[in-house]
Formats: sequence, C-alpha cells, structure tokens
Amino acid sequence: MTKALRQPDGLDVTKPSPARIYDYMLRGTHHCDVDADAAERILRSVPEIRDCAWSNRGFHQRSATWIAKRGIRQFLDLGSGLPTVGNTHEVVRKIHRDARVVYVDNDPLVELHSREILGSAARQVGVICADLRDPDAILGHPVVREFIDPAEPTGLLMTAVLMFVADESDPHGLVRRYVSAVGPGSCLALSHLTDDAKPPVAVDAFRRVFDHATEQMHFRSKAEIARFFDGLDVQPPYKGAQPALTYSGLWGAEDVQLADSDGSRWLYCAVARVP
Repeated sequence: MTKALRQPDGLDVTKPSPARIYDYMLRGTHHCDVDADAAERILRSVPEIRDCAWSNRGFHQRSATWIAKRGIRQFLDLGSGLPTVGNTHEVVRKIHRDARVVYVDNDPLVELHSREILGSAARQVGVICADLRDPDAILGHPVVREFIDPAEPTGLLMTAVLMFVADESDPHGLVRRYVSAVGPGSCLALSHLTDDAKPPVAVDAFRRVFDHATEQMHFRSKAEIARFFDGLDVQPPYKGAQPALTYSGLWGAEDVQLADSDGSRWLYCAVARVP
C-alpha cells in the first residue's frame, strides 16, 4: 500500500481500479500499490495524462457550477470516483446551500471513504456502490429516491466514466435511459477519452494497462462522443463559441488559448440541457 489504507471487506487489491488510478493521478491518498504502479506505467508512455486528469477534474467542477447557477439543486454524480479537493457537493453548495448530491461508483472504496469525509453534509448527500450499467437499480435505489425528486430538474454528471463501458453494454442507450428519467430543464455534463489524432503507441500502452484492471478502457471518436448528446441542447463551451463539443480544458475557460494543453486534448466534453 502507498499508505495505511482502510479497506472494505471484499476489496480486490490485486487489480488496479479506474477510481484509484484517477486518485493517484490527482495526487490523492486513497489508492493501493497496484494502482500506483499502473498509473506510473501510463505516465511513462503518456506523460501528459496527469494533466488530462486535472483537466477533467476542472471541467467537472466548472460544469457543476454552471448547472447550479441555472437553478438546479439536485445532482446525480455517476462514476464519481474517490473523494478529493472540490467534491461535487462542495462545489454546488457554494451556489445553493440546500443542494442535494448522490454519488455513485462501483468501487466499494469510494463508498467507504466518501461516507467518512461527508460529516455534517451527509443530510444532503447520498453515496451508493452501484454500477451505472444498471440504471434501473440506480434510479430505483432508496438513496436516489430519497435525494432526487423526479419532478425537479437534475444535474447528471458523467465525467470520464463512459470510457469504461464497452459497446456491448450500449453506452449511448444508457445515457438515453438516465436522461429519460429526469425532467425538462435538467442538464447533462459528460466527458470522454478519445484516441482521435493520438499516437497509436501511446493509445496501445494506455489500453494495455487497463486490460489488467477491474475495468477496461474504450476510446471513442469525437463523432461517437457527440452521439451521447443526441436530442439534447448542447451549450456553447465558452464565450463566443457555437454549441459544440470541445476539449476538457477549454470548457468554461476565460482564455481558451491559455487553457489549451496536450493533456486536455485527450478528452472531449460538453454540457447539454434536456428540452
């Protein structure tokens, strides 16, 4: 272990997990040696991936803030990952003190450590260990039913998670299922890794690491990622732009030239409203 890490019963520490690798990339402390080793193998082949992780985290926080400023007070954070600086409930409660958030992740370590850090926020925050590939189980979960009112608009957050869903599990259909469960005026924030214009050697090295993880990596093209937003009103990513996908570092940036980076170009993202 990289530190004395409290583990839930049944946690598999023989394989790296996406949530714990991401935690390592963000210089967190909730990961195991196997996760750190996997992350370092990625960084040796794709050194800008740590910047990519931070870029995704920035998009997550900026998009959640943008959604909250549009009056949305409840959020479903799918594939939330391990607690880190600027968690969703901390970000949106700067806008609405009564904001409600449900965190969902299939790594049991996420549930354990999220509960530990919530403290007094637990009355407005729920955490469940579940797989986003089972939307009926999540949407019908008692915690979701307690915190998410289907009569109100919802912020759906799916940042850097659908790349762990294979085509056989119909990721586009999953997004449609979640969108269909929320009311008009809801918003979807989504980011996804791409291999567009990336060196094949780097992509293969990246993919090979996750071949031995708890979840495998699935890169998608810009066109495939754009399909997640079919039927939704995609919002302009920054001032003066047309509604479209963009790189994660550019979304919501005040200076897009300054915000652009090699790391952020691994991730396409967008925010869209549900008509």
